[in-house]
Amino acid sequence: MKLFDVYPLFDIEIVKGKGCNVWDEKGQEYLDLYGGHAVISIGHSHPHYIDVITKQLNKLGFYSNSVQNSLQRTLAERLGKASGYEDYSLFLVNSGAEANENAMKLASFYNGRTRILSIEKAFHGRTSLAVEATNNPKIVAPINNNEHVTFLPINDLDAWKAEIEKDDVCACIIECIQGVGGIRMVDADFLQGLRKLCDEHNTVLICDEIQCGYGRSGKFFAHQHLGVRPDLITVAKGIGNGFPMSGLIISPKFEAVYSQLGTTFGGNHLACSAALAVLDVIEQENLIQNAAEVGEYLINRLKEEKLPHVVDVRGRGLMIGIELDVPYKEIRTKLVKEQHCFTGCSGTNVIRLLPPLCITKENADDFIERFKRVL
Repeated sequence: MKLFDVYPLFDIEIVKGKGCNVWDEKGQEYLDLYGGHAVISIGHSHPHYIDVITKQLNKLGFYSNSVQNSLQRTLAERLGKASGYEDYSLFLVNSGAEANENAMKLASFYNGRTRILSIEKAFHGRTSLAVEATNNPKIVAPINNNEHVTFLPINDLDAWKAEIEKDDVCACIIECIQGVGGIRMVDADFLQGLRKLCDEHNTVLICDEIQCGYGRSGKFFAHQHLGVRPDLITVAKGIGNGFPMSGLIISPKFEAVYSQLGTTFGGNHLACSAALAVLDVIEQENLIQNAAEVGEYLINRLKEEKLPHVVDVRGRGLMIGIELDVPYKEIRTKLVKEQHCFTGCSGTNVIRLLPPLCITKENADDFIERFKRVL
């Protein structure tokens, strides 16, 4: 048997990581400005993270959700306090797509509707409804194309108002900073107006914080820059620093009904231990403040340098897009192969930076020097 070939891969195997650096099988060190697609929140191989997971594994790795798991309750309490959502509830699952799938499902149970509004260029996952809400026809199979979703322009409140006033919209799902969509940002007037419209028409507001959440924007959630409280918030990626985990944060307006939602692996003992360790490190090392400060520093430096081929630098905190006037492929490949630096990408011409939240200003300066060499 061989692997099903679904991604074009760099001919590199990463075998070790520490902080904001990783090493390949030949011992070559790389600066990691990608964080495994925004997954590495507290840095690679953090000693506290390793210690907490190891201790838990030596006791119990997994048992069924049919019995009590106090780690889940502790995580819910800690996450509520850290994020400012102590009055909300938490449902734990395994991936970002699964979190979004359950968010839209719960919204439909709530108001009985079946239509979703999503932003053009949105990416919400690859499962059944999540992929339908993703604005990429290439990854939507015929069986997923069920005409539940309408895509609308970012920040065009009039367009969203016209659809919501039809009174058949189940939910609006929003990335406040689009990842795959090219680090395009929702503005405060739009989101506040959308919140008001959703309230008036019994439509559920979902914020997809899978990539832009968990401290990456310089606040716990990206929507907290915009003065709005969503009905549902989805989290994944940085929640477990690499351990597969996600969650759905649920407003008190929703009533839990037995068996509507469920999971086999969600909230297992190892996953909860990983998530608790992440919160420990975020709080003890002030990583959200660091994301705000180093992110602002890196964005400002990139703008001040006036680098060739760079036409725009945008983002918030440590979610940064560098728009180029040429395709990103050659530049990104040179960064990896010649400068030993990992970055992400979006569309055809955006370099995407998603480093661990422990990145330093020295790391930022180092990246800029490497970036200059390939432009």
